[in-house]
Amino acid sequence: MPRWRPRPQDRQGAPGSASAALLVLADGRFPAGGHAHSGGAEAAVKAGRITGPGTLEAFCRGRLHTSGLVAAALAAAATAGLDPLLLDEAADARTPSPSLRTTARKLGRQLTRAARAAWPSPELDALAAARPQGAHQPVVLGLTARAAGLTPLDAAHAAAYEAVTGPATAAVRLLSLDPFAVTAVLARLTPDLDEVAAQAAEAAHRALDEGVDALPAASAPLLDIYAEQHATWPVRLFAS
Repeated sequence: MPRWRPRPQDRQGAPGSASAALLVLADGRFPAGGHAHSGGAEAAVKAGRITGPGTLEAFCRGRLHTSGLVAAALAAAATAGLDPLLLDEAADARTPSPSLRTTARKLGRQLTRAARAAWPSPELDALAAARPQGAHQPVVLGLTARAAGLTPLDAAHAAAYEAVTGPATAAVRLLSLDPFAVTAVLARLTPDLDEVAAQAAEAAHRALDEGVDALPAASAPLLDIYAEQHATWPVRLFAS
């Protein structure tokens, strides 16, 4: 693996010069495979925890401030220049559910394919060679953002956005919710998205000096339980 070094703008948190690239990366039509996954929403719907826009908002907010924060920090750290292999190990340690680890690597492998086509990068090539079965998706996301010329804060925003849009769009399909009402849910979550992205980027900057232990390790045990239950279902609409 090549040696990763932070760029001056990574430490300073300077505004990105490639904002359009962030739009492409965060676009739900980017072929990264996320559309096939519900982010725990399918199991939550079956358990009766998501029944409408109000409970969906509560679910998304909880997911954002736990697993979403962890993913955003890992992505920001990869963009900032931390060794992606160390970050991949850190992601494993922060993902107790075997099913979620498998899902994260599958999504990482798919994102790697799309990212290498969109923003060819020796760092992405090296990660693909080191992790042929896929690195954790947030790590790949951060390295993709780096290849696209984005900042750690940009990467954190993209990861945080994914943490809520996956369950939100899945809920529309699972419960036939009004898409306008679900869009309003996402709009109400934007202050939380900004807060989580800022926390994640700050943690990534600390990790440049303190190592991966400076990254958050927030847990969401119910999501882990749901993931293990969902993996046993013989019939399901989403892969996870």
